[in-house]
Amino acid sequence: MCKDQSLRYTFNYRCGRASGVTSDRIGKGGDMAEKKTNEGSNGSATAEPKKKARKTPAPKRNTPKLLPPWNVLLHNDDVNVMEYVVQTITVLTPLNEDEAHLRTVAAHKTGVSLLLTTHRERAELYQEQFQSKGLTVTIEPAEA
Repeated sequence: MCKDQSLRYTFNYRCGRASGVTSDRIGKGGDMAEKKTNEGSNGSATAEPKKKARKTPAPKRNTPKLLPPWNVLLHNDDVNVMEYVVQTITVLTPLNEDEAHLRTVAAHKTGVSLLLTTHRERAELYQEQFQSKGLTVTIEPAEA
């Protein structure tokens, strides 16, 4: 406790400053009438805490947008057998053997079939991988 018990410290939350409050007068009903004293006004100094700098609100982050879709197309060729094409599709893509077989048959009958749809970078990767295995695959933007 302080030597001078008539001086208490309060904190004003609105302005962020501490001020000394003296209980010089006692009003009716026993409640104290308070007189605020600031630094240097009656010789007693009150410590004022440093004001905190206001934090600027963080800029709103844009939600990530989906990349535009690209189709990976398998073309028919007379060089490779169907089993090799199906096996290659199952190794390079997430398609299972039945789905790969259906797409291979569609390419054989119509000349071209849609393997899958993905973003451009992955479609280019698939194209390079299939070309390295000797299969003809092209990519094109998917219609929205």
